[in-house]
Amino acid sequence: MTEGRSRLQFDDNALVPVLFGEHDQNLARLEEQLGVSLASFGNEVRVTGPDAACDAAGQALEALYERLKRGLIVGDAEVDAAARLAKAEADGRTGGELAALHGDELRLKTRKRHVTPRSPRQAAFIRALLHSELSFGIGPAGTGKTYLAVATAVTLLLERKIDRLILSRPAVEAGERLGFLPGDMKDKVDPYLRPLYDALHDMLPGEQVARYIANGDIEIAPLAFMRGRTLANSFIILDEAQNTTPVQMKMFITRLGENSRMAVTGDLSQVDLPSGAPSGLRDAADLLKGIDRITFVQFTDADVGRHSLVTRIVQAYEAREKTDVREVDLFDAK
Repeated sequence: MTEGRSRLQFDDNALVPVLFGEHDQNLARLEEQLGVSLASFGNEVRVTGPDAACDAAGQALEALYERLKRGLIVGDAEVDAAARLAKAEADGRTGGELAALHGDELRLKTRKRHVTPRSPRQAAFIRALLHSELSFGIGPAGTGKTYLAVATAVTLLLERKIDRLILSRPAVEAGERLGFLPGDMKDKVDPYLRPLYDALHDMLPGEQVARYIANGDIEIAPLAFMRGRTLANSFIILDEAQNTTPVQMKMFITRLGENSRMAVTGDLSQVDLPSGAPSGLRDAADLLKGIDRITFVQFTDADVGRHSLVTRIVQAYEAREKTDVREVDLFDAK
């Protein structure tokens, strides 16, 4: 491994402070994650470290600078994502997607923010959501599955390419038994659907969300309310799909009507069904793969876009699950 040095210059002096971060905190974050030394001098950054790491740091900074030139934000999550992707490209683990992630094709324009992918799998999921009639996003928490699906649907609604946005979840683990909860039906189901409301309010002003819901342009409902419907000219999202049964999953995905798209998201490591009950998401993944116009995107801990600690938490749980599987296999072998 050879040591290298390089210099990067950025010509827009108004963007440079944002790129480097307050007290150069973005540069410090890249240093920690990529194993390089970054020193700023005006609008110039001098990079010192192993050749591959220097290349990765340069790619990360260029990608972040490109975000800023397009009017997009650069915060801790964006810096972490750029570092992770640049390192993967330097190691030859991607196909050169870093620059493509910020292209206009993958830029989702909502009222409150523009959303772009932070990993190749997020990019693949956005492409699937835009071009496939039925898309499955499967993977751990924090990988952006539901958020990207909602952002895509809101974008298409604002562009008037669909008439309605319908968001659904299993209201209670598998059985959807709501009677024991206090209040009317809205009071009973709203706590289970709150993450979907949160995503909407992150993309649209509150009064616009309320107006869309009042007009029926946006509908948020538990899975049981989907039975017997055919949904045309709509974008339909099923979240937490790992907690459906195979019968519920079949019921949901067969609601797809003309000029509609459907997104199904879930995490097979967090199934809350009764012990031994099969997950409808796992069943659909086994049954429907290979069918034309249905796309599956498998996310991993490398796609986690929340606080950096979330990535480590996901990795720790996955490592233990793999160990538990090996221990069971060894025990059974005896």
